[in-house]
Amino acid sequence: MIFQRLIWASLAVALAVGLVQTGVQQLQAVPIILAAEVFEDQKIDAPAADAATPATVAPAATAHAGHEGQAMAAEEAEEWAPADGFERTAYTFLANVLHAFSMALLVFAVMGVAVWRGTTMRALPLALMTAAAGWLVFYLWPSLGLHAEIPGMDAARLGSRQGWWTLAAVSAAAACAVAAGMRGHLRWVIAAALLALPFVVGAPHITADPLAGFLGEAQAELRDLGNQFIWATRWVSISFWVCMGVASGLAFQRWLQPALRATFGTSNGLPQAA
Repeated sequence: MIFQRLIWASLAVALAVGLVQTGVQQLQAVPIILAAEVFEDQKIDAPAADAATPATVAPAATAHAGHEGQAMAAEEAEEWAPADGFERTAYTFLANVLHAFSMALLVFAVMGVAVWRGTTMRALPLALMTAAAGWLVFYLWPSLGLHAEIPGMDAARLGSRQGWWTLAAVSAAAACAVAAGMRGHLRWVIAAALLALPFVVGAPHITADPLAGFLGEAQAELRDLGNQFIWATRWVSISFWVCMGVASGLAFQRWLQPALRATFGTSNGLPQAA
């Protein structure tokens, strides 16, 4: 019974949050992305290697084959890309719903543990506090080292960035767990050390200008779009987690809390009324 209610409540939250998230993205982030994509064709390729180095000299046939392979790969990628307009928005909405569904399951799990441990907080404040922790873990802390990037920007290797992002998120999640689960002043020291860990390691960045492949007005325009995109993604993430907190609190109060009360009673700190 609880599992079925958990799935349906998470799906209801995901649909509501996904709808709001898609609308906010269309207003805040999508116009910036589309404006940046216009300049992608103006990017200058990296300079070729020194022709005097024998190891870097390739036969003309091999180079030609390489160009053909790149062209075929680009055409294949373009063929599978969703068309601009309704199709692209629909796929964005689907991705947002799936993302919100996974986050709703996580929020409900954290709220369930808090209730099982005997919290006296009501559903909505507890959901908002959990959502605030989610915003810290999945956006704020990783973004302090790796900010959002617009199309066309150069960056460090994807694997390095993914590894550091994971380290930052796990460190922030562990810090939240320590702060919420431990007692005494030592928990704040441990939490601070965990939060500092990813920045002691250092986020991966390239030494060159990320927009070095663009010249003149294109570079200036993209630099301005990049700054706008950072702020746009912040508002998008804030709206996502605020909506997640409100929707999860209402859904937990309506569907999950009665089931938990029926299963565990009030001995575990479940409030009689939300």
